[in-house]
Amino acid sequence: MGKSYPTVSEEYLKAVEKCRKKLRGLIAEKNCAPLMLRIAWHSAGTYDQNTKTGGPFGTMKHPGELAHGANAGLDIAVRLLEPIKEQFPILSYGDFYQLAGVVAVEVTGGPEVPFHPGREDKAEPPVEGRLPDATKGTDHLRDVFVKQMGLSDQDIVALSGGHTLVKL
Repeated sequence: MGKSYPTVSEEYLKAVEKCRKKLRGLIAEKNCAPLMLRIAWHSAGTYDQNTKTGGPFGTMKHPGELAHGANAGLDIAVRLLEPIKEQFPILSYGDFYQLAGVVAVEVTGGPEVPFHPGREDKAEPPVEGRLPDATKGTDHLRDVFVKQMGLSDQDIVALSGGHTLVKL
């Protein structure tokens, strides 16, 4: 049995496609693909498979989550994205930030990434400390990526590659 995704309206899907075009323009114009990929990842990277909490639910815009140590500088992404988000109030922030990451991959010549909308925004950000701390070594990274998030070695390699994204 395959994964099950939330159902959204036709109006919502049309907004996703229009937003995708606006994001392409912003990312190309501002040369900010790495930053957009980072906001998508840091939003999703708070997921805990054991408690089924955290994840990409639009909380990155909250000052409390932006203040997390690993999120330094992501306030810039929020500021860059907000004028586009205002044009698409139907979209959840959770979907919007993930779509920005998907578009960033595509704008830089990466593959087309499947996008499944339907994330509901949460009112409160997850607790600090869910993202990996590179200063704590490989055992810590494996604890976060494998035990907490449920990623495979292949997922970790792909994620690591994302950290090398630059514009040539």
